[in-house]
Parts: sequence; C-alpha cells; structure tokens
Amino acid sequence: MAEKQSAIGYIGTYTNGESKGIYSFQLDRVHQKLTILDAAAHAGKPTYLTISDNNRYLYSVVQEDGNGGAAAYSIGSNGALAPINKQLLEGAAPCHISVDSSNQQLVTANYHKGTVESYLIEKDSGAIQPAVSVVEQNGSGPHERQEKPHVHFSGFTPDEKYVIVVDLGSDTVKTYQSNNGKLVEASCFNTKPGAGPRHIVFHPNGKFAYVMTELSSEVIVLAYNQQNGSFHEIQTIATIPADFTENNQGSAIHISADGRFIYAGNRGHNSIALFAVDEPEGKLSFVERYSTEGDWPRDFCLDPTENYMVASNQNSSSLTLFSRNLDTGKLELLQKDVEVPNPVCVKFLQD
Repeated sequence: MAEKQSAIGYIGTYTNGESKGIYSFQLDRVHQKLTILDAAAHAGKPTYLTISDNNRYLYSVVQEDGNGGAAAYSIGSNGALAPINKQLLEGAAPCHISVDSSNQQLVTANYHKGTVESYLIEKDSGAIQPAVSVVEQNGSGPHERQEKPHVHFSGFTPDEKYVIVVDLGSDTVKTYQSNNGKLVEASCFNTKPGAGPRHIVFHPNGKFAYVMTELSSEVIVLAYNQQNGSFHEIQTIATIPADFTENNQGSAIHISADGRFIYAGNRGHNSIALFAVDEPEGKLSFVERYSTEGDWPRDFCLDPTENYMVASNQNSSSLTLFSRNLDTGKLELLQKDVEVPNPVCVKFLQD
C-alpha cells in the first residue's frame, strides 16, 4: 500500500504560559516538513495524550478549577477535536494517560498525588465513566525529589493482562491486575535506590521491558514474566556521556515496532540516545546520540511509517523533525524551531 503523503498529530502542552491547550500539526512527507495547524482543543494543562487504536477518540489529562482528571474528545475526519466529557478528581492533574486497545479502560498516573486511577469507557460514545479505582502508592527514596510517591506512568502490558505503574518517588515498577477496572497489586519490582524510574516500554515479543530513569539517566532492561507479571533486571545502561556532569533528567522512552531499536530522551543534555536491541537476550548496545536542537526534550514520537520522528522541546517551545533510517535506526535532522508553546507529549493518528 502506498505511503500517505501526510499525517496528522497532536501536541499536549503546559498551559501556564501562552499555550491554549492541545495543538494539532501536519507532517508533510513529500516536502518533509511540519506545520502547526491550530489549537485543536482549549484545555487546562493537557500535558499528556493518548489516542484510541481506531483513531476515533483522543484522551487527555486535564486540570480545571483546582481539580484534575481525564478528558475525552472525538476525532473528526479532518483531525478536528470535539469534546465528549471529562472526569475530575480533587487536586492536581495527572501527568500520564493510557487507553487499552479495545477502548474499554483508561488509566492515569498522578505525579503530585502519588496515585494511579482507573476508568471504564462507554462503548458507544467513548465517554469516560467515573473512576472505578484510585490506588495510593507508598514509599520514598534517597533523592531529594523522592520524599513521597510520584507516579509518572500507568499503562498496559502487551497482552493487556496487567496494568503497569512506574513510581519515580519510591523506585518501583508495580504490576496490577484489573478486574472490571478495579486494580489489585500482583507484583513489585524495585530499582536501585535513587534511580527514579519514569516511563516503561515493552518489546513487541512481550518478553522484555525497558524502563527510563529520570534521576539516574539510565535505561533498565527487564525480563518480563507474562504469567505472573513480575520483572527481573538484565542490564542497566547510561543514556548520557560519562563526562556529562551538568543537570540531566531522563524523559521519554520509545521502541521501534520491529523491536530492534530503543530511543531515550535526555533533558539537560538535550539529546535522544539510540540503542540497538539484541533480540535473543533483550540487552542494549549504545549507537549514537542526537541533539534535539532545543531545550528540555520532554517527549518524542515516531510517525506511523517510522520513517520520521518528532521531538518536543518544552523550554524552548519548539518541535524538531528528524528522518529515520529503518535499517540502522539512525536519525537525520530535517527541521527545527517549529514553534508551539511549552510542548510535552506528541502523538500521531495512525495512517
């Protein structure tokens, strides 16, 4: 099937500056160029987004009148967003949101409150129902930012048998069973103290997972037991050069669809590190780092063809476009300084 000439994407942002909410953009694959289209939805602090597998719905974290939660939007044929509903809880907004492949369950991670929330979704409308489960985490770590739990990720295992919760504050990766949206802890993996785990991605084969640490700037390679949801460590590898001594905070981590390459973001070093995956063992070997041509790369995303990558630089309010070699995983700069206010999360509609 011929590659589409363009793709539509969305950007979640911080709205404590000039941003109005969620922005949409277009990737022109013919001219290899990004264009910001519009503020697709006005919302408070919609920093992280997720899109249903069928491209019908976009879900966002949201802050409104001192309450935080999740908002649902329908996606029109031209990529326009129309609000469906929102569910709010008292206190700060979540920082991460995931939806399962059947668009039946939504989970959010709340950094400030140290909680994970689970919601069910109405089948016909895509609307979010009130929270079924709110689970408070516990514990702390040795770093000054680990005075209490700070949940930074919640998402589903590849077989969607479990929900995974990554807690920067307590140095834990927890596995939960979900029974009609109600979360029950099944397993807990502890990183080394002070690592500050932030995000996790699974290998397509379901046997391995890769955790990005924010505080120690490393990728932890884990073997995953699909039967009981437990993890054990295989390898830890740095994402920044050994001689880089300035402030760095690990950000996003993503894996190519073929499972051959891992990409890890560095805020401070302002780079994306590329690693090659050894398929039989899951271990990583460092390949190269690429400047994001901006300040504080919060996230990045491969387009549906995986021939392109878009990175978001939060503090310089810019996007950067790279081309990507499918065989080597390597990136090449195409465009920088694409202006959008305080971008965080980047997501594409599927082709």
